[in-house]
Amino acid sequence: MATFATSEQLLVIIDPAARQTDGESVRIAKDVLSAGAAAKVCLPEGPEEFARALGRRGSRRPVVVGDDRALVRAVTLLHRARELAGCALSVVPVGDSGLAESLGVPGGAVAAARAVLDGAERRLDLLVDDCDGVVLGGLGIPPEPVRAAAAEPVAVAADRPWYRSLVRTLAPGRPRLAAVPAPGPSRLRVEVDGETVVDLGQPVEAVSVTPGTGGLARVEVRPLSLGAEATAYRASGQTVTVAGADFRYRADAAVAGPVRRRTWRVVEEAWGLTLPTAS
Repeated sequence: MATFATSEQLLVIIDPAARQTDGESVRIAKDVLSAGAAAKVCLPEGPEEFARALGRRGSRRPVVVGDDRALVRAVTLLHRARELAGCALSVVPVGDSGLAESLGVPGGAVAAARAVLDGAERRLDLLVDDCDGVVLGGLGIPPEPVRAAAAEPVAVAADRPWYRSLVRTLAPGRPRLAAVPAPGPSRLRVEVDGETVVDLGQPVEAVSVTPGTGGLARVEVRPLSLGAEATAYRASGQTVTVAGADFRYRADAAVAGPVRRRTWRVVEEAWGLTLPTAS
């Protein structure tokens, strides 16, 4: 893990949803970060300003104060700009933070902000799909029942042409009252490095893919159980392809699809996240 110099400058980008969700945690995070380092604080009002602030970070280390969607948005922007490899991200979770905490980020504004100041960069593997989407923590097919999010249009920074490829799914959503129902069994073909793990003739209850270590993804396919519990199929590889009738999937904090085919590949140590150092 690479450590940071105490004199390093920070660019603290406070996601607008975080300010609405928990203003007190945002204030605490800002105070701790500003007291411990030279920090420039940005308060973007929407996705366009968020993207512009990140794109104009210069030599400052970006710190995202926000929920899991904000973290994924920042990684996606940097990936599509082909700037992810040279940029270590930090995050102070405010709001839904299951993804960030699963990656090792402390919960709570004070602990997370202290980790930003005193922690070190850890390189993590990333899943990248054939539409240039990214998955940090894992994906599931079908998606678990979740509260649907209303999509908001994404405006892009006119002075950074590569931002024009952003898609609507990068915008933060506001929860609706309706829930996404749990779908029934699916008939899918799952291939790992070109080898078929399960074919269309075998109904499956769930498929999960998570980036592991060493450039390999972990794949688990749970077939439909008829009576006794069925044994899950497990495999690992660099590429995973899922095909079949229209299916949706949950990637980190968002639901995507429907699609009929999608391929994910593992990019080893593709991005850096600031995490607490071992005591």
